[in-house]
Amino acid sequence: MLQTQDTHLGEKAGGPRIGLALAGGGPMGGIYEIGALLALNEAVDGLDFADVDVYVGVSAGSLVASTLANGISVEEMGRLLVSRRGRPQRFDPALFLQPNFPEYLRRAALVPGLLLEGALGFARNPLKQGLLESLSGLSKAIPTSVFDNTPIERFLADLFSNRGMTNDFRALAHKLLIVGVDLDTGEAVRFGSPGHDDVPISKAVQASTALPGLYPPVQIGDRFFVDGGLKRTLHASSALDEGVDLLFCVNPIVPYDASQAPPGDDKRHDSLVEGGLPVVLSQTFRALIHSRMKVGMAKYETSYVDRDVVLFEPDSSDSKMFFTNVFSYANREMVCQHAYRTTRRDLWLRRRRLAPILKRHGVTINQAILQDRDRHFTSALSRRPDPMRLGNYKNEVTNKLDALLERLESIAES
Repeated sequence: MLQTQDTHLGEKAGGPRIGLALAGGGPMGGIYEIGALLALNEAVDGLDFADVDVYVGVSAGSLVASTLANGISVEEMGRLLVSRRGRPQRFDPALFLQPNFPEYLRRAALVPGLLLEGALGFARNPLKQGLLESLSGLSKAIPTSVFDNTPIERFLADLFSNRGMTNDFRALAHKLLIVGVDLDTGEAVRFGSPGHDDVPISKAVQASTALPGLYPPVQIGDRFFVDGGLKRTLHASSALDEGVDLLFCVNPIVPYDASQAPPGDDKRHDSLVEGGLPVVLSQTFRALIHSRMKVGMAKYETSYVDRDVVLFEPDSSDSKMFFTNVFSYANREMVCQHAYRTTRRDLWLRRRRLAPILKRHGVTINQAILQDRDRHFTSALSRRPDPMRLGNYKNEVTNKLDALLERLESIAES
C-alpha cells in the first residue's frame, strides 16, 4: 500500500531536499526495502537513493540506510545480497544469529553467589518470605539476549573502512541519522545528530538493531541502547526536522487482514488463531507498531504542513509477507521480487495523484517502465551507477564486500 501526504505549499529556495526513512523488520524487512527501492530508483526519473540529502534508519532499516549513505547503490546491494545469478551464494544471516556465549558464561558464573545469597536470606527470615521469593534474585543470571550482535558491528566497521567510505557520521557527504532507544530513560536518540555524531556508524547500527531478547543492549559511553523501533516505527520526523521537502518512507511490517486476503495457498488460515501462538504474537506486534506509525503520520500533516511524505508498505492482505519468517534468508529473491512488483503496482495505481507531487520536487514517474509487465527485479539490478559521480573506488568497495562475506562465512564454518 502506498500512502501519500500531500501538504507541500511550494518549492523552497535552493531547490527541494529529498530524504529516505527506513523502518525495521528483521533480515526480510531489509530485503523488502531493497526490492521497493529498486522499483523506485528504476521507475522514478531523477531519483537516486545513493544520493539523497537525509537518511534515517531504524533497526534493520539502519543497515540499509547506512550503506546507502556511504554511496553504495541499491542496485549494488541487490546484486551482492539478493541475486544468486552469476555468483555463488555466500551471504547467510546465520552469521548474525550466533549464540551469545560470552554472556551465557558471564551470567552462569553469577549463579553460585546468587544461590548462596538467596539461601542465607531465607534462613534469616523463613517466616517473612518463602523460598521461591528468596531465590528470585536468580533472575539476574538470565542472559539478556539469545544472540550476539557484535558480528554486525565488526562487519560494518570493516566495510566502512574502505577508501571512499567512512564509519564517521561527520565525514559523510549526506546526513545520516540512526535511531536507538536509551534503555534507562526510554528516550529516542538520533545518532548522527549534534552531540551524538561522534559515535561510529557501525556502533549506532548495532544499537538500533538490538531488539530486546534477541540481542543484548549496546553500551555507548556510559549508557545502554536498544532497538530504535521500540519508540517509533519510522522516526520520519527525524528527516523532516532536517528540512527535507520530500520524504520517501518504506515500512515492511503491517498487520494482516485475513478477511481481505484472496483464497489460495498463501492465505493459509481463515482465522489467525489457527496458526497458534507465533502467528497471534506476530499479528499483535504488527498491529501495535503500525497503529503507532499511523498516529505519527497523521501528526505530520499539522506539524510539517509544507512537506510531502510518501509511504510504501505491503498491503494488509499480503499473505506472502505476513507468513514469511522475518529472520529467514532462503526466500530473499522471492521477497525482493514481491516488494519490487508491489511497489511498481502502487506507483502505477497512484500515478495521477503522485506525479504532480514528485514533479515539483524535480522527479518524474517513468510510465513506460511501469507499463512493462515482464520486468523482474534483476532488470533493475542491471542499472549501473554514474561513474563520474561515484568514482573508481566503488569497484574496490564491491570487491572488498565480497571478500568480507567470504571471510564471515569461513568464520561461521570454523
